[in-house]
Amino acid sequence: MRFERAAWWFVAPALLVIGVFFFLPVFAALLMSLTDFDIYALADLRNLRFVGLSNYVSLLQTPLFWQAFGNTLYFVVVGAIGVSLGAALLLHSRLARFKAFFRTALFAPVVTTLVAVAVIWRYLFNTRYGLLNYALGGVGIQPIDWLGDPHWAMPAIIVFAVWKNFGYNMIILLAGLQSIPEELYEAARIDGASIWRQFRYVTLPMLAPILLMVSILTIAGYFQLFAEPYVMTQGGPLQSTVSVLYLMYEEGFKWWNLGSASAVAFVLFLVIFGITALQLRYTRQGAWT
Repeated sequence: MRFERAAWWFVAPALLVIGVFFFLPVFAALLMSLTDFDIYALADLRNLRFVGLSNYVSLLQTPLFWQAFGNTLYFVVVGAIGVSLGAALLLHSRLARFKAFFRTALFAPVVTTLVAVAVIWRYLFNTRYGLLNYALGGVGIQPIDWLGDPHWAMPAIIVFAVWKNFGYNMIILLAGLQSIPEELYEAARIDGASIWRQFRYVTLPMLAPILLMVSILTIAGYFQLFAEPYVMTQGGPLQSTVSVLYLMYEEGFKWWNLGSASAVAFVLFLVIFGITALQLRYTRQGAWT
């Protein structure tokens, strides 16, 4: 009993910090989402009214929210972990040379400042003097307005985001690949298994826990898409790159509808929580094996 009390004293400072700086703000935001907290309430709290679930109902009836949700879902689905897994497999293969150099080079974008590299990529995507259109012109293709065309703006942001982030997952997956015993592959080769069957029945099952963690982190992170469209397109053109988090930002800090912005945040939380629960259930059923 005395040791248990001592343990609680040791963890009490950490619990206090978590409670003050995490649970308390989350609870306050939940209460705020049930009110019409706006710029008038900021001036005088007597203008604050309790509206219940009206913010949520209004949000679900707003076409812009569904467009933002569709844009975010498109970003999440296309920006998958396949590139990270492919790069990790290449670096893990016996044919790869200069592995240390390529690991460093492919991981470097992760530690660069997002806003700085986003500005650089804006120049790369520039219609008149961008490097991509210059390369396309070399093979006879007309310039593309990458960030000004609603059909190309989100794919352009996806390319940038995948380039920026895939190195992080690649390092995690590479560590997982290196932990797989080589004896399993030798036994599979002796049994006549092809490269594909080795990947399907040895690599994937052994990587299942790591793939689950990487997929949860990736999907949760991609659903919080904000900085890329904010820096590169400001949500345009024609709101084709507005994400759910960007919509929350505009509601809260552009229009000062803090109650509505809080509702957006909790809807996004429920979506991420639901998808994470489905992933965990899918993995427990042995989907990787």
